[in-house]
Amino acid sequence: MKKIFLVDDSALMRSVLSDIINSDSRFHVEATARDGIEALNILKENNIFDVMVLDVNMPKMNGIELLKEINKEGIRIRVMMASTDTLEGAKVTMDALDLGAIDFVHKPDRASACKSADFSDEFLSTLGSVSISKIPNVINKTPKFADIKKDKQILKVIEKHASNVTGNRIVAIASSTGGPRALQSVIPKLPKNLKAPVVLVQHMPVGFTASLAQRLDSLSEIAVKEAEDGEEIKDGTVYIARGGIHMYVEKNASGKSIIRFKDGPNREGVKPSANNMYESLANCPYDQVVCVVLTGMGADGTEGIKNLKGSKKVHVISQDEASCTVYGMPRAVAVAGLSDQVVTLEDIAQEIVMNVGVR
Repeated sequence: MKKIFLVDDSALMRSVLSDIINSDSRFHVEATARDGIEALNILKENNIFDVMVLDVNMPKMNGIELLKEINKEGIRIRVMMASTDTLEGAKVTMDALDLGAIDFVHKPDRASACKSADFSDEFLSTLGSVSISKIPNVINKTPKFADIKKDKQILKVIEKHASNVTGNRIVAIASSTGGPRALQSVIPKLPKNLKAPVVLVQHMPVGFTASLAQRLDSLSEIAVKEAEDGEEIKDGTVYIARGGIHMYVEKNASGKSIIRFKDGPNREGVKPSANNMYESLANCPYDQVVCVVLTGMGADGTEGIKNLKGSKKVHVISQDEASCTVYGMPRAVAVAGLSDQVVTLEDIAQEIVMNVGVR
């Protein structure tokens, strides 16, 4: 049974969330704290916990400040953010993920609303993913653009070879738990003259993907944006699917590839689904689809790639187990025999460049 440390300044919220956590035989609330200072003292005294469920807005020391102190002290623990602030303050959530939080849920403002089956299911599903993820190393501050450019010097040699790549290609990336940080090791290393567009599904709720796009764009030479319905996709741009709706790539009347968003049921328990995105590429005008599957819980992407391979030339790059936060989605692709390459996170960007080329 996983030991959970619940940190929230509301006594009623602690009670409600404790009931939800303890209702699942996989978990037990081992301790609680009312603010960051109390939580830090407990962690310093005896860190026996599998996961800390952490609120953002608290007196004395808030959740972000606590994450900074945890890093400073070298305390290693899995963290799941659960805050009423996360929906409006998506940037705060990005900051928390940068500081080592593995995933997050948006809890309702009222504790009574947390008793709904939808919230309980989402909360326990996220907690389950976080509880089996790798404990992160101490996280430093967000990498600066200048630091990333140093890594990019290695890619200059690769780009010379990549300039010989022929054909019309598209990159399609899928990621979930641990994805936002993993993407910071991939997207900023892609050159602005990449000879392909990039479409990307990161499992996130409504309201968060715009902040993710802004964060990645600020670190990257390649353009990164939250995708818009009906827009034409172009080389050298990363299009991130909006949270809470499925993204498709379709041909318009002129034969151009455009983004389409359509609602529909969850698939593999998620929306947007990478499976839907991959399958939509079957009719795209590209010679080859380079599919990239990064860290994440579950198997989203596997069925979609399998179906896509029936009608399109596909090259699949999956992240290796050692560098994954959760080795779920990449494992499913590898076990299905779909992976053409299994590489470490640090090498994903260069393999993308080698496979699609530069202009």
